[in-house]
Formats: sequence, structure tokens, C-alpha cells
Amino acid sequence: MRNASSRPDRADLDAYGPTGAPEWLDVDWSRHQKWVPVGGRRVNVIDLGEGPETLVFVHGLSGSWPNWLENLPHFARSHRVIAMDLPGFGHSEMPEEQISIPGYGRMLDELMDQLGVDSATIVGNSMGGFIGAELAIQFPHRVERLVLVSSAGLTVERLRNDRALAVLRRLERQLMFWGGWAATRSDALARRPRARRAVMGLVVAQPDKLPAALITEQIRGSGKPGFVDALDALTDYPIRDRLGEIACPTLIVWGRDDRIVPVRDAFEFERLIPDSRKVIYADTGHMTMLERPAAFNALLDRFLAEGPGEDIDDGEVPGPQLSDAEARAVAAREHASEAMGASAVASSEAD
Repeated sequence: MRNASSRPDRADLDAYGPTGAPEWLDVDWSRHQKWVPVGGRRVNVIDLGEGPETLVFVHGLSGSWPNWLENLPHFARSHRVIAMDLPGFGHSEMPEEQISIPGYGRMLDELMDQLGVDSATIVGNSMGGFIGAELAIQFPHRVERLVLVSSAGLTVERLRNDRALAVLRRLERQLMFWGGWAATRSDALARRPRARRAVMGLVVAQPDKLPAALITEQIRGSGKPGFVDALDALTDYPIRDRLGEIACPTLIVWGRDDRIVPVRDAFEFERLIPDSRKVIYADTGHMTMLERPAAFNALLDRFLAEGPGEDIDDGEVPGPQLSDAEARAVAAREHASEAMGASAVASSEAD
């Protein structure tokens, strides 16, 4: 891994997508891969680096550990970093019990125990943020700091649709087939602009600006059996009223153009979690850690370096952050759009 003295310049911090040669391509990941038995099943784990502090990275729905490729080498210079395929995703086996958010929280607790990690900074994207929050509530001694990157857990509680879930369960084999088909053709799909936009356009703001090699690794994690069960779990576990129990410092990171989880949820997480603060990036979608890796890594470095009583807002936030007024305007537009949609649905049902 590269020397820790290299620092991103302003252009890197403001850039969309990785800049320079990808550091993750220099890593022999097979040297850092291990199978860890958890709950009677094998979990695929990446474990590299060393240092006094440990970071645990948790991917989201339909993701896998390579979602963190632009971040793991950076933090492994001075920390132990751990990423895993959640049971039912990537190369990990399906869990013995029904997939649930509390179950994933217990899995993380057991995994940390198996790896000899007493406590760590937990960094979670989307469903991974939901799981990280659950871990911080259920096992507070495990979580020193929490980072929620476009976390699920709030708006999703109003999105449950049992009829749609039933349809997805009937189509589960076909979904797995097409996901597996895409995974086996990830190189070709990543090189074609139209296919790249079709596959990644929902989760990132500018798929054309991300390297084909990086997108290839994201596509390879698709087509796994845990998707429908995990989607069911996401919409069937309210956590809002328990977020006030999170006692650790919490950093909330969002993209202005997130098409999956609205920006207003960042405000709500900040309101509900006592020691928390948010950063919202312009021209960024659901995966800030991939879309703005230099800015994200610098932001997390600053968060990790904070002492008691210090606040990340005391210094300039790396990267193109939205002002609070701009972010509130985005959230207000989201709310107005949702209200109009709800009114249209009500009017249609009345007719």
C-alpha cells in the first residue's frame, strides 16, 4: 500500500470518482481473505492492515465487500480494516435463521468476537448503516463511532408493500438468474456506457465517470439469494424510536442526488441521534464512498481524529459540501414531491 504521507489536493477532494491509479488494484486481496464461521455458516471476510483502532465496513442491500474498494487500502495504512459479505450476499452463505436487521446485528457482534475485535468504528452504507445503527443500540460496547452513509431505516419503514414482496418471491429464481448472468458478464457491461448507466444509474449520480474496473467489481456481487429476504427485513423493522439510544459519536454522510434514500432522512437521523452531525455532498448519489472517495476518506480521517468536545464542523469539510440552506431546500422539494404523489394516489383511489 502507498505511503501514508500522500495527501489529496483540492482537485482530488472536489473530483467526482477516483483520481490517479487505483490503489486497490495493487492489493493481493486473496492474502487478506478468510472464511469465518458465524451462526453455523461461513462468512466471507476481508481483514487487512493493523493499528490501535479497527474499522468495520458494512455494505448495503444487493452489495458486497468490494463496495469499499476505494476506502479499504487508504485506512489500512494506519488501522485494521474489516469488510465482509453479509450472509446471503457476495460469497457468504445464507444464514440459518431468517434474515432480519436484529439478526444481522447479532451476526456482526459474533463476527467481531471471532476476529478478536472488542470495539470498532462501524461504517455502513444503506442497509449496512441500518445494521450499524442496530449494532450500536443492541451492543453499544461494540461501537466506538458510527458512520451512516445514505443509511436506510427511516423512509423505508413507510415503503412496505406485501403484494410487491410476494411478486418478488415468485420471481426470485429469475432475479437470481439475471443477477448471475450480469455478474458473469460484468467486464463487458462495465465497458458499455448504456449498460453501465442501466446497471449503476440508480445508485450513483454519474456512472460514466466511474472507472470500468471499479464498476466491474460492483456488478460481480449481484445475483445473490439474500436480496428478497433482506428487502423484506428492511421494511419490517422500525428503528426510529430507538435511535436516541445511540450513545457514540455519529457521522451522517449523504449525496444530494440520492435516488434511493431521500436527503431529508439525513436531517432526521441528525435530529434523532444525540451526538451526530451530517455532511451532504453535491452531485453525489447513494454511494458517496465510491463516488467521492478522496473527499469521503479525508472526511472519515478527520472524524476519526476528533478528540472529546471537538466537532468536524469546526474545520472545512473536504469536498463539495452543500450548505445547510441548500440541503434544506433539497429536503423541502423532496417533501413537496412526496406530498403531491400521496395526494394523486388518494385522488385516484377516491375515483
